[in-house]
Amino acid sequence: MDFDAIRQTAIAAAHQGGAVLRHLFGRVTDVRHKGVADLVTEADTGSEKAIIATIRGVFPSHAILAEESGSIAGDPDRVWIIDPLDGTTNFTHGLPFFAVSIAFAASGQIVVGIVLDPIGGALYLAQKERGATCNGRTLQVSRTDQVSQSLLVTGFAYDFRENGARVSARFDRCLLAAQGVRRLGAASLDLCRVACGQFDGFWEEKLKPWDTAAGMLIARESGAQVTDFANHPYEPEQPSILATNGVIHSEMLGLLNLEGEGGG
Repeated sequence: MDFDAIRQTAIAAAHQGGAVLRHLFGRVTDVRHKGVADLVTEADTGSEKAIIATIRGVFPSHAILAEESGSIAGDPDRVWIIDPLDGTTNFTHGLPFFAVSIAFAASGQIVVGIVLDPIGGALYLAQKERGATCNGRTLQVSRTDQVSQSLLVTGFAYDFRENGARVSARFDRCLLAAQGVRRLGAASLDLCRVACGQFDGFWEEKLKPWDTAAGMLIARESGAQVTDFANHPYEPEQPSILATNGVIHSEMLGLLNLEGEGGG
């Protein structure tokens, strides 16, 4: 497999999607609701169209899984996983914390991941067993060894109102245990911030493969431990994710596993 071509295509596609987002940032006029708190705009669809066109121009036979278009048929052993705008709510409110996320899976394994912050200019890149970088700088997780000294980040599922007690219980336990907890609204960037050591841990539930596929690989290639709440190695289809610097992972699992849930 030509990984150089895969990486370069992913980077080009991310920049194409990012250009659409920069152009429309602060100018969105069409905001629709997929759910009570789940938004989609012309920026989501425009970015996704540009990304898919770039990928299909180089790899027309590859399959695609994209947030807005769903599954596009192709080689099942060569799959691109795309979030054209991670952080749509931030975007629609003019908050410049959002990203383009693109991952490439070969035979079911995520092997390349790209996350682009189109406003800040950070390009996070990882290739399986080759490490991770941000704008060419090698990434490494923190070495903070206690949750009490850690800065954590989390997010809430769009349907969190239906499971508010459980979500709040986990949040409260982590908030009381940690130095601080942030909620920034873009899981791909949260994972990248764990990768570069700004956050010591991240947890969330009910994310989709396009939310985590690229960021998961970037975090792992930076030394992060990434599992579900039951400490099974995380795969993008799983309903919960915990990514930490590894040192605080066991302590975080203890905080997230609520009594009677068997690992959540």
